Amino acid sequence: MTTADIARTVVGIIGNIISGALFLSPVPTFIEIWKKRSVEQFSPIPYLAMVVNCMVWTLYGLPMVHPHSILVVTINGSGSGVALIFIALFLIYSDGKKRLKKRSEIVGTVCILFNIMMYASPLSVMKLVIKTKSVEYMPFYISLASFGNGVAWTTYALIRFDPFITIPNGLGTLLAVAQLLLYATYYKSTQRQIAARNATKEVNLSHVMVGNATQPSKPNH
Repeated sequence: MTTADIARTVVGIIGNIISGALFLSPVPTFIEIWKKRSVEQFSPIPYLAMVVNCMVWTLYGLPMVHPHSILVVTINGSGSGVALIFIALFLIYSDGKKRLKKRSEIVGTVCILFNIMMYASPLSVMKLVIKTKSVEYMPFYISLASFGNGVAWTTYALIRFDPFITIPNGLGTLLAVAQLLLYATYYKSTQRQIAARNATKEVNLSHVMVGNATQPSKPNH
């Protein structure tokens, strides 16, 4: 292990300790909630953000994603567990109508975050399309299906207004429209690029075949 590795490990352990203290800092609040059997005016939103943040960083630290980051996994895996306990206490000690509302807020917020992540995933491909002026790596049918899905669920949510469905699907519709506009803009240039590439391959292949044909054959001994 090199000096840099040792230093990284030491700093990572210190980071684990500090982050652990941060994740456990709401414990007095939840002890108060447990004693009073009520969440009163406390909000679950910070703990929703915490669980999503920790889960994503846990995924990032896995060996198949980013090797040599076990300390990222340990602290964020622990943070995910702590945050889930906090959220469970919110669900248990919210009363009556407030409990139902809290459940909707908690689950709805998580749905918004992950739905937006799903719809935003093609942004890197859209950047590539603009840079290369080619839609070759942005499948048309996925963009079209995303548009149809976004429109359907946005309409559904607007009939009996539900912000947790409207927000992500409305944004998803806009992103899908942007993809379709890019497709319409760069479709012809994509076809020209593909045709030029195929023509170049054919020319190169013909040169190879001609070169092989003109090479003198070796005499048999």
